[in-house]
Amino acid sequence: MFETIDLHFQGEPEIIASYVLRGPRGVALIETGPGSTQENLLRGLRQLGIAKEEVTDILLTHIHLDHAGAAGYLARLTGATVHVHHVGAPHMINPAKLLASAGRIYGDQMGPLWGDFLPVPKEQINILNDGDVIDAAGMPVKAIDTPGHAYHHMAYWLDGVCFTGDVGAVRLPGYDHIRLPTPPPEFHLELWKESVARLRAMKPDVIVPTHYGRYEDVESHFDAALEKLDAFTDYLRKRVQAGDDAETLMAELPGWLAEQARREGVAEEGVHRYEVVVPSYMNVTGVLRYFRKVEEMDIAGNNRR
Repeated sequence: MFETIDLHFQGEPEIIASYVLRGPRGVALIETGPGSTQENLLRGLRQLGIAKEEVTDILLTHIHLDHAGAAGYLARLTGATVHVHHVGAPHMINPAKLLASAGRIYGDQMGPLWGDFLPVPKEQINILNDGDVIDAAGMPVKAIDTPGHAYHHMAYWLDGVCFTGDVGAVRLPGYDHIRLPTPPPEFHLELWKESVARLRAMKPDVIVPTHYGRYEDVESHFDAALEKLDAFTDYLRKRVQAGDDAETLMAELPGWLAEQARREGVAEEGVHRYEVVVPSYMNVTGVLRYFRKVEEMDIAGNNRR
């Protein structure tokens, strides 16, 4: 039903994918990956025997740089329609605020990590709302509003296959280990759980996270995602209540996450790749912001409720 292009982000295999759907009226891509891997994307299309002119549709789960960074470039190159959540669409047309926010986080690593992020021409944007059915290269793909990782997040459904973006968590091929990407500013624990419950209720045969691959053990995967959400936020909440600051947590979290992965059978090269695709410091800052804004927690250790 779909084919996978490995974008080899930062030279690492199987951590960011673009998924290819060949339809009766062209080719649809789910995710483009970042601008830094756009040549890898084009190479992957050529290896599949797909000319750039055949790409008619680009479906973005959300507008984070690792998912959507190459969308503007590819839209201009191919003329494809870019389908994106209604909250994210304005930032694809004018990414200035998105890039300024990312620049504050990544500093001089913006270019090496993410490459260029070109605006998508307004006339090539299709704005999505929950439940919209996209005619993607002649195939009916349903958009499912799934906040939690980001408010502007869509999962996509086609014939029992669910492309889960980041709300389905990160899982690398060969491992059962789940890792949660919880970056600022929109991580929301309860909304994420509700999104997972919604996808579970649809009873997909297969789930396909952008990071990375195809999984048929849907129930156990979702169970693990929910378990990890609670375990991770509980760990950080207790540390904050004990008085630990963000700097301390960012220094210690990589070791905590790495040990979890090792206990679940992840080899050292896998531990490294999980950290590349889900950096620990981003997880800390996203969850701490959630604690402050939603749980009204004083990060010095006192809960104001």
